Amino acid sequence: MNPNEKSTEIDPMRARYEELAELAGSLAHEIKNPLSVIHMNIDLLSEDLAEMDSRLSRRPLNRIDIVRGQCERMESLLRDFLRYTRLRDIDLLPGSLNDQIDLVLRAYQAQAEQEDIDVEKYLDTDLPAILLHSDSLQAALMNLVKNAIEAMSGGGQLMVRTYTTRTSVALDLIDTGRGVDDVTVLHMFEPFYSTKDGGTGLGLPTARRIIESHGGRISVQSEAGRGTKFVLEFPFPKRISG
Repeated sequence: MNPNEKSTEIDPMRARYEELAELAGSLAHEIKNPLSVIHMNIDLLSEDLAEMDSRLSRRPLNRIDIVRGQCERMESLLRDFLRYTRLRDIDLLPGSLNDQIDLVLRAYQAQAEQEDIDVEKYLDTDLPAILLHSDSLQAALMNLVKNAIEAMSGGGQLMVRTYTTRTSVALDLIDTGRGVDDVTVLHMFEPFYSTKDGGTGLGLPTARRIIESHGGRISVQSEAGRGTKFVLEFPFPKRISG
Protein backbone atom coordinates (compact mmCIF):
# COMPACT_ATOMS: atom_id res chain seq x y z
CA MET A 1 0.00 0.00 0.00
CA ASN A 2 1.23 3.50 -0.86
CA PRO A 3 2.27 5.21 2.41
CA ASN A 4 0.72 8.44 1.15
CA GLU A 5 -2.69 6.85 0.75
CA LYS A 6 -5.13 7.13 3.65
CA SER A 7 -6.42 3.88 5.02
CA THR A 8 -10.18 3.43 4.93
CA GLU A 9 -10.06 0.25 7.05
CA ILE A 10 -12.51 0.29 9.95
CA ASP A 11 -11.12 -0.44 13.41
CA PRO A 12 -12.11 -4.14 13.89
CA MET A 13 -12.54 -3.72 17.66
CA ARG A 14 -14.89 -0.76 17.21
CA ALA A 15 -16.82 -2.55 14.48
CA ARG A 16 -17.17 -5.61 16.73
CA TYR A 17 -18.35 -3.44 19.63
CA GLU A 18 -20.96 -1.72 17.46
CA GLU A 19 -22.13 -5.09 16.15
CA LEU A 20 -22.53 -6.45 19.68
CA ALA A 21 -24.29 -3.27 20.84
CA GLU A 22 -26.76 -3.54 17.97
CA LEU A 23 -27.31 -7.24 18.69
CA ALA A 24 -27.88 -6.55 22.39
CA GLY A 25 -30.37 -3.81 21.57
CA SER A 26 -32.25 -6.12 19.20
CA LEU A 27 -32.29 -8.89 21.79
CA ALA A 28 -33.62 -6.53 24.46
CA HIS A 29 -36.38 -5.41 22.09
CA GLU A 30 -37.33 -9.03 21.36
CA ILE A 31 -37.48 -9.83 25.09
CA LYS A 32 -39.64 -6.77 25.74
CA ASN A 33 -42.53 -7.98 23.57
CA PRO A 34 -43.19 -11.39 25.20
CA LEU A 35 -42.56 -9.86 28.62
CA SER A 36 -45.36 -7.37 27.97
CA VAL A 37 -47.65 -10.28 27.08
CA ILE A 38 -46.70 -12.09 30.30
CA HIS A 39 -47.36 -8.94 32.32
CA MET A 40 -50.77 -8.42 30.70
CA ASN A 41 -51.84 -12.01 31.33
CA ILE A 42 -50.63 -11.89 34.92
CA ASP A 43 -52.93 -8.89 35.44
CA LEU A 44 -55.85 -10.76 33.85
CA LEU A 45 -55.18 -13.85 35.97
CA SER A 46 -55.07 -11.65 39.06
CA GLU A 47 -58.50 -10.23 38.19
CA ASP A 48 -59.94 -13.72 37.70
CA LEU A 49 -58.65 -14.90 41.07
CA ALA A 50 -59.84 -11.73 42.81
CA GLU A 51 -63.37 -12.43 41.54
CA MET A 52 -63.28 -15.84 43.23
CA ASP A 53 -62.99 -14.08 46.60
CA SER A 54 -62.04 -17.16 48.59
CA ARG A 55 -59.29 -18.21 50.96
CA LEU A 56 -57.92 -20.52 48.28
CA SER A 57 -57.21 -17.57 45.97
CA ARG A 58 -55.14 -15.55 48.48
CA ARG A 59 -51.93 -17.56 48.18
CA PRO A 60 -51.84 -17.50 44.35
CA LEU A 61 -52.67 -13.77 44.45
CA ASN A 62 -49.64 -13.16 46.65
CA ARG A 63 -47.47 -15.14 44.25
CA ILE A 64 -48.91 -13.24 41.30
CA ASP A 65 -47.92 -9.97 43.00
CA ILE A 66 -44.34 -11.24 43.19
CA VAL A 67 -44.34 -12.19 39.50
CA ARG A 68 -45.90 -8.84 38.56
CA GLY A 69 -43.24 -6.99 40.52
CA GLN A 70 -40.47 -8.86 38.74
CA CYS A 71 -42.12 -8.20 35.35
CA GLU A 72 -42.22 -4.49 36.11
CA ARG A 73 -38.60 -4.53 37.18
CA MET A 74 -37.58 -6.31 33.97
CA GLU A 75 -39.60 -3.88 31.87
CA SER A 76 -37.90 -0.96 33.58
CA LEU A 77 -34.50 -2.53 33.00
CA LEU A 78 -35.25 -3.11 29.32
CA ARG A 79 -36.49 0.47 28.84
CA ASP A 80 -33.31 1.85 30.36
CA PHE A 81 -31.14 -0.57 28.40
CA LEU A 82 -32.79 0.29 25.07
CA ARG A 83 -32.34 3.99 25.83
CA TYR A 84 -28.68 3.32 26.62
CA THR A 85 -27.97 1.33 23.44
CA ARG A 86 -29.78 3.78 21.14
CA LEU A 87 -27.59 6.73 22.09
CA ARG A 88 -25.39 7.02 19.04
CA ASP A 89 -25.85 9.84 16.58
CA ILE A 90 -28.11 12.71 17.65
CA ASP A 91 -28.74 16.03 15.94
CA LEU A 92 -27.38 18.93 17.97
CA LEU A 93 -28.76 22.45 17.64
CA PRO A 94 -27.76 25.71 19.38
CA GLY A 95 -29.62 26.14 22.65
CA SER A 96 -29.48 27.41 26.21
CA LEU A 97 -28.16 25.21 29.01
CA ASN A 98 -29.91 27.55 31.47
CA ASP A 99 -33.28 26.85 29.83
CA GLN A 100 -32.69 23.09 29.97
CA ILE A 101 -31.84 22.95 33.66
CA ASP A 102 -34.59 25.45 34.52
CA LEU A 103 -37.21 23.22 32.88
CA VAL A 104 -35.94 20.20 34.83
CA LEU A 105 -35.92 22.06 38.16
CA ARG A 106 -39.48 23.24 37.58
CA ALA A 107 -40.52 19.63 36.92
CA TYR A 108 -39.12 18.61 40.33
CA GLN A 109 -40.13 21.74 42.24
CA ALA A 110 -43.16 20.18 43.95
CA GLN A 111 -41.19 17.09 45.03
CA ALA A 112 -38.34 19.23 46.33
CA GLU A 113 -40.76 21.31 48.41
CA GLN A 114 -42.44 18.17 49.73
CA GLU A 115 -39.05 16.77 50.78
CA ASP A 116 -38.07 20.10 52.41
CA ILE A 117 -35.24 20.66 49.93
CA ASP A 118 -34.11 24.21 49.22
CA VAL A 119 -33.08 24.67 45.58
CA GLU A 120 -30.60 27.50 45.06
CA LYS A 121 -30.07 28.62 41.44
CA TYR A 122 -27.13 30.67 40.26
CA LEU A 123 -27.54 30.72 36.50
CA ASP A 124 -25.18 32.92 34.49
CA THR A 125 -27.40 35.25 32.45
CA ASP A 126 -24.59 35.78 29.93
CA LEU A 127 -24.05 32.07 29.36
CA PRO A 128 -23.15 31.28 25.73
CA ALA A 129 -25.29 28.87 23.74
CA ILE A 130 -24.15 25.26 23.35
CA LEU A 131 -25.00 22.60 20.79
CA LEU A 132 -27.61 20.33 22.36
CA HIS A 133 -30.38 17.82 21.83
CA SER A 134 -33.14 19.02 24.12
CA ASP A 135 -34.97 15.76 24.88
CA SER A 136 -31.91 13.66 25.63
CA LEU A 137 -30.13 16.38 27.62
CA GLN A 138 -33.21 16.94 29.75
CA ALA A 139 -33.37 13.18 30.39
CA ALA A 140 -29.78 13.24 31.65
CA LEU A 141 -30.39 16.29 33.84
CA MET A 142 -33.58 14.76 35.23
CA ASN A 143 -31.67 11.66 36.28
CA LEU A 144 -29.07 13.76 38.13
CA VAL A 145 -31.64 16.01 39.85
CA LYS A 146 -33.80 13.01 40.78
CA ASN A 147 -30.80 11.26 42.33
CA ALA A 148 -29.92 14.40 44.29
CA ILE A 149 -33.45 14.73 45.67
CA GLU A 150 -33.59 11.05 46.62
CA ALA A 151 -30.27 11.45 48.45
CA MET A 152 -31.81 14.14 50.68
CA SER A 153 -34.84 12.31 52.08
CA GLY A 154 -34.52 14.23 55.33
CA GLY A 155 -34.32 17.63 53.64
CA GLY A 156 -31.31 19.61 52.49
CA GLN A 157 -30.06 21.96 49.81
CA LEU A 158 -29.46 21.56 46.10
CA MET A 159 -27.25 24.22 44.55
CA VAL A 160 -27.35 24.62 40.78
CA ARG A 161 -24.82 26.86 39.09
CA THR A 162 -23.93 27.59 35.47
CA TYR A 163 -20.80 29.41 34.40
CA THR A 164 -18.08 29.50 31.78
CA THR A 165 -14.55 28.22 32.03
CA ARG A 166 -11.69 28.95 29.66
CA THR A 167 -12.80 26.17 27.34
CA SER A 168 -16.38 25.23 28.22
CA VAL A 169 -19.87 26.02 29.43
CA ALA A 170 -20.28 24.31 32.79
CA LEU A 171 -22.99 23.21 35.21
CA ASP A 172 -22.55 22.30 38.88
CA LEU A 173 -25.14 20.22 40.75
CA ILE A 174 -24.26 20.11 44.46
CA ASP A 175 -26.45 18.40 47.06
CA THR A 176 -26.10 18.06 50.82
CA GLY A 177 -27.38 14.47 50.81
CA ARG A 178 -25.95 11.27 52.16
CA GLY A 179 -23.14 11.06 49.61
CA VAL A 180 -21.35 7.86 48.62
CA ASP A 181 -18.04 6.20 49.36
CA ASP A 182 -14.97 6.07 47.11
CA VAL A 183 -15.80 2.59 45.81
CA THR A 184 -19.22 3.76 44.61
CA VAL A 185 -17.71 6.85 42.97
CA LEU A 186 -15.29 4.60 41.13
CA HIS A 187 -18.05 2.36 39.70
CA MET A 188 -21.15 4.59 39.54
CA PHE A 189 -20.91 5.17 35.76
CA GLU A 190 -20.55 1.46 34.99
CA PRO A 191 -23.65 -0.18 33.44
CA PHE A 192 -25.78 -2.22 35.89
CA TYR A 193 -23.90 -0.98 38.97
CA SER A 194 -26.41 0.27 41.51
CA THR A 195 -26.66 0.78 45.25
CA LYS A 196 -30.45 1.27 45.12
CA ASP A 197 -32.96 -1.48 45.83
CA GLY A 198 -34.60 -2.27 42.51
CA GLY A 199 -32.32 0.10 40.59
CA THR A 200 -31.34 -0.84 37.03
CA GLY A 201 -27.86 0.69 37.26
CA LEU A 202 -28.29 2.38 33.88
CA GLY A 203 -29.38 5.87 34.88
CA LEU A 204 -25.94 7.40 35.41
CA PRO A 205 -24.24 5.49 32.55
CA THR A 206 -26.97 6.73 30.22
CA ALA A 207 -26.58 10.29 31.52
CA ARG A 208 -22.85 10.09 30.88
CA ARG A 209 -23.37 8.78 27.34
CA ILE A 210 -25.81 11.61 26.62
CA ILE A 211 -23.37 14.23 27.86
CA GLU A 212 -20.50 12.66 25.93
CA SER A 213 -22.67 12.57 22.79
CA HIS A 214 -22.85 16.36 23.21
CA GLY A 215 -19.05 16.48 23.15
CA GLY A 216 -19.06 17.12 26.90
CA ARG A 217 -17.88 15.36 30.01
CA ILE A 218 -19.18 14.68 33.51
CA SER A 219 -17.22 14.30 36.75
CA VAL A 220 -18.26 13.62 40.32
CA GLN A 221 -16.98 14.26 43.82
CA SER A 222 -18.71 12.76 46.83
CA GLU A 223 -18.17 12.02 50.48
CA ALA A 224 -20.36 9.74 52.57
CA GLY A 225 -22.52 11.82 54.91
CA ARG A 226 -21.60 15.15 53.31
CA GLY A 227 -23.11 15.21 49.84
CA THR A 228 -22.26 14.96 46.15
CA LYS A 229 -21.12 17.33 43.43
CA PHE A 230 -21.56 16.67 39.72
CA VAL A 231 -19.81 18.88 37.19
CA LEU A 232 -20.94 18.89 33.57
CA GLU A 233 -18.84 20.63 30.92
CA PHE A 234 -19.87 21.33 27.34
CA PRO A 235 -17.62 22.71 24.61
CA PHE A 236 -18.18 26.10 23.03
CA PRO A 237 -19.77 25.69 19.58
CA LYS A 238 -17.23 26.04 16.79
CA ARG A 239 -17.68 29.24 14.83
CA ILE A 240 -18.92 28.77 11.29
CA SER A 241 -16.61 30.56 8.90
CA GLY A 242 -18.30 32.68 6.23
